[in-house]
Amino acid sequence: MAKQGKRLKAVYAGLDRDKLYGLAEAVALIKASTKAKFDETLEISMNLGIDPRHADQMVRGVVGLPNGTGKTVRIGVFARGPKAEEALAAGADVVGADDLAAAVQEGKIDFDRCIATPDMMALVGRLGKILGPRGLMPNPRLGTVTMDVKGAVAAAKAGQVEFRAEKAGIVHAGIGKLSFDADKLLENAKAFVDAIQRAKPTGAKGTYVRKVAVSSSMGPGLKVDTSSLAAG
Repeated sequence: MAKQGKRLKAVYAGLDRDKLYGLAEAVALIKASTKAKFDETLEISMNLGIDPRHADQMVRGVVGLPNGTGKTVRIGVFARGPKAEEALAAGADVVGADDLAAAVQEGKIDFDRCIATPDMMALVGRLGKILGPRGLMPNPRLGTVTMDVKGAVAAAKAGQVEFRAEKAGIVHAGIGKLSFDADKLLENAKAFVDAIQRAKPTGAKGTYVRKVAVSSSMGPGLKVDTSSLAAG
């Protein structure tokens, strides 16, 4: 096993990684134990009782974090005419149609989230093999295929987070910077947990939320007592 450096030893000191913590206590401890020289992100992982290989057990969606993520998100929008102007006015970073599609095909993807108006999906659909693996393909279920371009851009800029279950049934997301106040981080954590619970698929059987853990970008993870989730 690799030896822990001084920084990691300092971070791990006083933390019981086998204990089940209440959500509020776990978030507060992670915030208090950060030792990195940059503003780390609070991350949450939830192991769900699902098999994402079955369509009726997929967990996917978006959640607007009440206090944002603390991360600057670059928004790309496929639109023409007035809707393109609306996107630019709303703060989109890259807006276009055939020109934007050509840039994507050349590997120039200067955005973290992608939004499209419905009439652009025939064009965007040709980019599926490029955008899909990067998690950037617009999807009406996620609110990224819409005529409300202004609202979609504003939501993405404000701290909207996408989530999707991995093959092992785990959903994971960064939910705020550790420079945030502890109560704001907790509010974000609760919002994410609530969104996952609301997204419970019809095909899920037995215990839905099996395990939960929170961690910092560079620090240890703490196990969360799932019975504390309702109360935080």
